[in-house]
Amino acid sequence: MQGSTIVISGATSGIGEVAADRLAAKGARIVFIARDKVRGEESLKHLRAIAPQADHAVHYADLSKLGDMKRVAAAIAAAEPKIDVLINNAGAMFNSRRATADGLEMTFATNHMSYFVLCNVLKERLGQGGRIVNTASDAHAGPRLDFEDLQSAKHYGGFRTYGRSKLCNILFTRELARRLAGTGITANCLHPGFVATRFGNQSGGIISLAIRAAQNFALTPEQGAETIIYLASSPDVDGVTGEYFHKCRTTTPSKAAQNDDDARRLWDVSARLAGLDG
Repeated sequence: MQGSTIVISGATSGIGEVAADRLAAKGARIVFIARDKVRGEESLKHLRAIAPQADHAVHYADLSKLGDMKRVAAAIAAAEPKIDVLINNAGAMFNSRRATADGLEMTFATNHMSYFVLCNVLKERLGQGGRIVNTASDAHAGPRLDFEDLQSAKHYGGFRTYGRSKLCNILFTRELARRLAGTGITANCLHPGFVATRFGNQSGGIISLAIRAAQNFALTPEQGAETIIYLASSPDVDGVTGEYFHKCRTTTPSKAAQNDDDARRLWDVSARLAGLDG
């Protein structure tokens, strides 16, 4: 990874932080997106201590807001003539339904739309051999997409809505890989396992309580980050695209996550919501 540039969201804690640290230790330059400036500056300082020779950089944005997604993606595109790896790892879960200023449900906006916007704006900076890595989850198994209620306005449940957003991640990755065929850029997604991090602590209600209790039996962030690091750096996955990984191996997602018609429809709907060309 010496001399490579990696752009990553969700890198100030948990598996994203571990992945950024480990990839920096391999020689990569890390460009990350943070929401909180205190945490962002702490992470930047930490990365510089790991790899002081690399000009690591931080950009600030709230990835639940379409305007911020577009702004930060454009800023990174302007600053980085070449990106080797894009890792979409930002994620959230909420006990009760919350709507963004754009009228989107918060989980859908953060967990899916930020991936969609960042990929579509930054893919022009990824050349031959470039990689896109999207953090999904086995929570996708079970839910199906309801295109009449993508924003969970009719029916909302924190775990179910989170699972649907992770289903979106896998369907988006499949369609992205199809559209990138022949460009030399690959796109894959992964299940990191259930990891003991601060994820879900701010969800509120029973979700926060359930996650805190379950974390006693969870993987460490170091274990959870292994597949992200593998997909970003291993020569074993050169040319591999459109796959779903767990424990650094390809695995089969749910039947709903293999529905290419839904993948194409989700892409078209997402492009309209984001105001981007399909």
